[in-house]
Amino acid sequence: MASSSGPPSRPPPGYIPPSSTVRQPNPATLAGPMQNLQIGQPMAQPGPNPAPYGAFAGQGPISRFGPPGRPLGSPAIAPIGPIVGNGPSSSAIPGQRFPPPANSQYPAGRGPAPPFQSQVQPGRSFPGSPPLGASLSSQTLPPAQNSVPSQPIPRAVAASPPFAGPPSQYPPGVPPFQGYPGRPLQQPPPAIPPASYSATPQPAPQSFSGPPPPPSFTGLSRSQPFAAPGPSQMFSRPPISSSSYQVPPSMPGVMQAPPRMYGMAAHGQSTGFPTAVGQSPIAAAQGSSPSKIDPNQIPRPVPTLSETIFETRLGNQANLPPPASSEYVVRDNGNCSPRLMRCTVNQIPCTSDLISTSSMPLALLVQPLALPHPSEEPIQVVDFGESGPIRCSRCKGYINPFMKFIDQGKRFICNLCGFTDETPRDYFCNLGPDGRRRDADERPELCRGAVEFVATKEYMVRDPMPPVFFFLIDVSMNAIQTGATAAVCSAIGQAIADLPEGPRTMVGLATFDSTIHFYSLRRGSQQPLMLIVPDIQDVYTPLHSDIIVQLTECRQHLGQLLESIPSMFETNRISESAFGAATKAAFLALKPTGGKLLVFQSVLPSAGVGSLSAREAEGRANVSSSDKEAHKLLQPIDKSYKTMALEFAEQQVCVDAFITAQSYVDMASISVISATTGGQVYYYYPFSAVSDSAKLYNDLRWNVTRPQGFEAVMRVRCGQGLQVQDYHGHFCKRIPTDIDLPAIDCDKTIMVTFKHDDKFQEGTECAFQCALLYTTMYGERRIRVTTLSLPCTSMLSNLFRSADLDAQFTCMLKQAAMGVPINSLSQVRDQMTNFCINILHSYRKFCATVSSSGQLILPEALKLLPLYTLALTKSIGLRSDGRLDERSYWVNRVASLSVPLAAPLVYPRLFAVHSLGTKDDDESAIPPTLPLSSEHITDDGVYLLENGEDALIYVGNSVRNEMLEQIFGTPSVDGISSQFVLQQHDNELSKRLNDAINEIRRQRCSFLRLRLCRKSDPSGMLFFSYMVEDKSPSGLSYVEFLVHVHRQIQTKMA
Repeated sequence: MASSSGPPSRPPPGYIPPSSTVRQPNPATLAGPMQNLQIGQPMAQPGPNPAPYGAFAGQGPISRFGPPGRPLGSPAIAPIGPIVGNGPSSSAIPGQRFPPPANSQYPAGRGPAPPFQSQVQPGRSFPGSPPLGASLSSQTLPPAQNSVPSQPIPRAVAASPPFAGPPSQYPPGVPPFQGYPGRPLQQPPPAIPPASYSATPQPAPQSFSGPPPPPSFTGLSRSQPFAAPGPSQMFSRPPISSSSYQVPPSMPGVMQAPPRMYGMAAHGQSTGFPTAVGQSPIAAAQGSSPSKIDPNQIPRPVPTLSETIFETRLGNQANLPPPASSEYVVRDNGNCSPRLMRCTVNQIPCTSDLISTSSMPLALLVQPLALPHPSEEPIQVVDFGESGPIRCSRCKGYINPFMKFIDQGKRFICNLCGFTDETPRDYFCNLGPDGRRRDADERPELCRGAVEFVATKEYMVRDPMPPVFFFLIDVSMNAIQTGATAAVCSAIGQAIADLPEGPRTMVGLATFDSTIHFYSLRRGSQQPLMLIVPDIQDVYTPLHSDIIVQLTECRQHLGQLLESIPSMFETNRISESAFGAATKAAFLALKPTGGKLLVFQSVLPSAGVGSLSAREAEGRANVSSSDKEAHKLLQPIDKSYKTMALEFAEQQVCVDAFITAQSYVDMASISVISATTGGQVYYYYPFSAVSDSAKLYNDLRWNVTRPQGFEAVMRVRCGQGLQVQDYHGHFCKRIPTDIDLPAIDCDKTIMVTFKHDDKFQEGTECAFQCALLYTTMYGERRIRVTTLSLPCTSMLSNLFRSADLDAQFTCMLKQAAMGVPINSLSQVRDQMTNFCINILHSYRKFCATVSSSGQLILPEALKLLPLYTLALTKSIGLRSDGRLDERSYWVNRVASLSVPLAAPLVYPRLFAVHSLGTKDDDESAIPPTLPLSSEHITDDGVYLLENGEDALIYVGNSVRNEMLEQIFGTPSVDGISSQFVLQQHDNELSKRLNDAINEIRRQRCSFLRLRLCRKSDPSGMLFFSYMVEDKSPSGLSYVEFLVHVHRQIQTKMA
């Protein structure tokens, strides 16, 4: 079915396997109840050392189910044009910031790609269950077996339309973004070996090292047509214009250091199971007080400086995934990439009692359209023709590498439900000596954990919907006077240049205050006509056919209208907002087709359907007196918006809300629409037309151009012994097994929890499979199938060895967000603290029994869990001094947050800006990180703190005038405007600061909202509220929290 046209599967010239290193922290002891803090403890039956990562080998284009393209043994050919794969739908549009999915087909009028030839890969043993007692360690692959494909090697699917480059304009008043140099594909550097700890303490303290040099990516020229890159240019990061900053696509990766995207340094966590997890006492001598504990010896995120190759399976067994915050390139050997699917534990407990004893969650974090690393081969598209993909007739699971063929290939056993099916006649192939089909390596569905099938008509209830974008703009008095309307119109005017060309793309526009104003955009009219709908109780849509039209017909009229709207409503004195009625009216216009509704709102909805009352004053009173009832103000005030949202989702309408507010807007109520329809909320408070216009533009542009799918349905299946318990995220759920997603994009993550309904046998494997049926931007119906097969274990120690901190903390974060509107904040904080304590107590009680009771033992894989738990309890969402709207936005944001961005949201990165002028030229653009403690903040320094959404620049009172002049262009702190736009001045320090911020924006896939913080005003308090390692009114210090955790464990052990 597929061909392999990439380089052979062997290390490139000069590749050196990683060697083993040992990090030996300084010995110390905690006084009182916590005398020693240890990272890890030798446990029973440890797994072997992981083998070094292998070299990355590219994969060529995928093909249709058809006749063979070449005789056996002929050389492989790797054409550039017809390569398919690389993700969900994206648009061939001017200014697009990332290459299109290579699995997109040519639009009508382009012919199919020519057939290509393939090279038969050596056979490998069937990726089934490991032998009894086997661990997740690397093994030697069996000898290669010559195989002869019995089925034809199909033709390549055609590629996508032309790419035209980025726009040439940028919001006024914002300095141009300088872009990044190109990044040719190179051989990966030697991998950093897994972190391990010596049982003998050493006096050398842990220290931070600077992040690695940032990778950058080469963009496509304006004249280059859309096609998947060749072997020397596999990338998915966007080209960056020299005249405008454009938000890069989100790259997976999180936790363990403050998590990062590509180019961000990652801590050195073990990527496999160590032979023995050593001890690392970290404290002062016994009998000393906790205040004498050296905070530098406490577990913190530690960056690494290497890029690794991650093979999803080694020796026919699942490989422990690398930290999501690390720089890694995935080689799909049967299991899907951890960017697409991560499990909280990488060995599945055989019984429900085992997972209950561990206190760890059993869940999957699924990001089905996550973008790959630039050097990874694209997800390949397979077309089975009218018959559709091969499926199990009982559970309807899709064909995958773990379905075992028997009876000489005539039948196959489903790895999900165990049912045996007959192999279709046209899919039959003989088995080789290793029990695998001889053509397994030629068919991506039999050798890859992630694949995309072309859906047949039986998967469609109607013709695939076109891409429709409807813009709904608030023109009430507040929006006009704050400049929000003008900023929105400017952003839309630039963003529509990046919408996909062609007859399928359709747009519409309306404005609203206390009434609703639609606009006829037909080409025949001399100018757009305003159509006013005064009835905001029983809304309707006039002239349906003229309101949503093809973009090619109305581009000029739409541009003129957007330029004139701010002046048309310049003297508007209507302060009321009919947000609910306007949203309902826009939905009626979108109902026949479905599509995306982008709403720009500035004030509390106060008129018509869905009008709301200000609950903020009531919330303040409750918070100040008692928080027992305050959480109810974080629930929707009534069910009207939820009812509307369910109706929207049924008609495939997704709502994204851009809130440009100066006051309370009842985020808890209005965000329900976005959460139910698979949308997103953007919150700009307090909105400043000066400093927030650039972020508004970049957020909008990424929203309409990022890889995304429409009218999607998703289901997760699992092996016998488990069942899906629930789904969590932004979606609409009508039946227990499926979730409906009017839209889904590369940034959205769904959490799926599981429970046992039977027992597993030791040594078997449990499979998980996510199937996403969606429509691409070009109207193609696709099924993306991702499969993950993990070994089962009856040993608790194996669960802790295979624990995934990234996934577990993301799961913990989402559970906290779900609890905020239901329970009081103090209850949620206690629940999260107990969650951490129970896990560490289980490890201490059952896996580290030989240690002294006066030692706090932390499992190696979860050594940062206490730090992230403390940071979570001090986050905006769980602090009692936050605004209601901020807390509601935090809850909404976390619900669909991806794994890479979970940890930075609560444990940001802190940098010393004043040290940028002293670094060497060959260092990374980003300086080394600092611990989040006020001990590291000096009054004569300038600091940058970023959490993936906001970037705070803190200026001390004693900063030298020369430094202020270099960075801000003014010699005094008081001369810096609080609504400043960072400019690049003609000096080295300013240049390096701008380079660092631009690199952070690229890593975080967000423009980041810059805010100035001074020590002498309330903004300084905001900055210090992120110093989560300090003692504060909202919680203990990091050292005190470790002592508290240890005491609680001792109490449980007594």
